Amino acid sequence: MIAYHFPPLAGSSGIQRTLRFVQHLPALGWQPLVLSTHPRAYENTGTDLLAEVPPDTVVRRAFALDTARHLQVAGRYLGWMARPDRWISWKYAAVREGLKMINEFKPDAIWSTYPIATAHVIASALQRKSGLPWIADFRDPMAQDDYPADLRTRQMFRDIEADVAAHAHCCVFTTPGAARIYQQRFPDAAQRMQVLENGYDEESFASAPPPPSHAPQVAQRPLVMLHSGIVYPSERDPTQLFAALGQLKRSGTLTPDDLRIRFRASVHDDLLRTLAQAQDAQDFIELCPAIAYREALAEMMAVDALLVMQASNCNAQIPAKIYEYLRAGRPILALTDPAGDTADVLRRAGLHDIARLDSVDEITQVLPRLVRDWRAGKTELPQALAVEQASRRGRSRVLADLLVQATTARSSTVGTR
Repeated sequence: MIAYHFPPLAGSSGIQRTLRFVQHLPALGWQPLVLSTHPRAYENTGTDLLAEVPPDTVVRRAFALDTARHLQVAGRYLGWMARPDRWISWKYAAVREGLKMINEFKPDAIWSTYPIATAHVIASALQRKSGLPWIADFRDPMAQDDYPADLRTRQMFRDIEADVAAHAHCCVFTTPGAARIYQQRFPDAAQRMQVLENGYDEESFASAPPPPSHAPQVAQRPLVMLHSGIVYPSERDPTQLFAALGQLKRSGTLTPDDLRIRFRASVHDDLLRTLAQAQDAQDFIELCPAIAYREALAEMMAVDALLVMQASNCNAQIPAKIYEYLRAGRPILALTDPAGDTADVLRRAGLHDIARLDSVDEITQVLPRLVRDWRAGKTELPQALAVEQASRRGRSRVLADLLVQATTARSSTVGTR
């Protein structure tokens, strides 16, 4: 399993996908071997998730540098040194270490995961040298019409995609929209493209600290709404949300005594503060630092509502945090395109508080309604069946089935030679 996102990396929900597969696959007959980077490659590290890696898991870490932090001179570096991403230096040692692991452990398959494109580059090299079946976990789309912004990096992404489509036994995506994009882009490989959604880890929720047992009556305090995780300036731009809050404040429809929006570990606190002040909405928001993973889960369960933001240019993506939000069992406000995959997964869970992220008018309508429903005890909660179906354990069964298919197909092919 070739994954950049792995403990002790901190501050990314993307780490949960690989970590939970590593936890659950052994019970399904598969023993993971993990090939990751040296921790120096991570901007932020933490120890809270290291203990969740099963003690008998083989984890090898290959030399890697972050071009932007380790190879820059006077704050600058050459573009080719960060293509396809800032961790391309990981490739060389990882291929060597991966071959050692293949010779030592004789694995049955290779699995690699984006959003660090170098992971697929490493997997491709190992697949060619070993002949092992390869499952490529794209998660979200790589090359898009306007992403990456650098044209040469975008072309390199396209080249990597084409290589994966040609040589991987299976390409995996976290949303139906992402799978459709690639089925259209690579029609010859369309039958080898599967959806394997993200999910939540029940064991982590079960061991999270319990929420406070006593809270002030709803009539005596504001609704506390939480956005947990990174606020990307483009894909999760809160400008229109803050404009709506300022408008509602000026009209007297909502005040900070009615609503508080807590941004936990946004990474861009200074930007959020500036944007909120520009719209006279700063009294509605709280900017809070990162906390340990289980504490973050406990906070999701303790607040009155949860906030997800996803721009329309991400309609084929679903934030991994959505599934933890569903398990937290709180009302969810989605500022997203109603036509996108994020809105679809929430509607399937019985949730309909949805407004476009870039529409001040829609946001000014949904916020007061949500506050009124909360005070009246009438907010929508996620449906139990949708929550149950989103567990990481269930997602791991899907991956185990894909691994069986890949290795069975290889055995059949080898047997006919």
